[in-house]
Amino acid sequence: MKHIKVADLMTDEVASVTPATPFKEVAKLLAQYDVSGLPVVDDEDRVVGVVSQTDLLARNTAVPGPGQRIAPPSRAPTTRDLMSAPAVTVRAEETAGAAARLMTLRGIERLPVVDVEDRLVGIVTRRDLLRTFLRPDAEIRRRVQEVLAELAGVSAEAVEVHVVDGIVTLEGTVHHPTRVRLLVALVERIDGVVAVAPRITAGSDDPANTRTAHTSVPW
Repeated sequence: MKHIKVADLMTDEVASVTPATPFKEVAKLLAQYDVSGLPVVDDEDRVVGVVSQTDLLARNTAVPGPGQRIAPPSRAPTTRDLMSAPAVTVRAEETAGAAARLMTLRGIERLPVVDVEDRLVGIVTRRDLLRTFLRPDAEIRRRVQEVLAELAGVSAEAVEVHVVDGIVTLEGTVHHPTRVRLLVALVERIDGVVAVAPRITAGSDDPANTRTAHTSVPW
């Protein structure tokens, strides 16, 4: 089953900085490109960290503890003094779903996209990933029908597929009840699916006897 990849959604023209970039230059780039963070790359374009607005503000508003004095800086701070490392990155060939899960797990808004040698090739944001939910209902329905046609033990003709605003409703009969959960799980993973509402009657060979599933599981 084909999934939308990070490479299909990312922006490949990315502003970046090096560890030696001065504080003021970082602030200027963040404002110029209206972004919350920038990847930090070494001389070979490998991502070594990320510097964000939060990093700059934290540095600029640091308050000394009781009895401490603010020592005058010996030099202007650079990205090396500010950045978070190591960077959380994603490969271009990863799925949009995998990138979304990583962002949610780490509580971040954007991910530098790297190649197999960890060199910067793009950036992907939560806004980019939301584009997967703009897939037309007709295309989602076609994908679901492809899943039905490929799933052993499930007759594509016995299950009707309805898609409205990304919500997939499955209606019909499945003669192998153990396939119901598998079918729902596969449909949930289709790019653009918001939720699945299975209204499927299990066949009489179900150990728990005939039953109808009525659940809705968000992506």
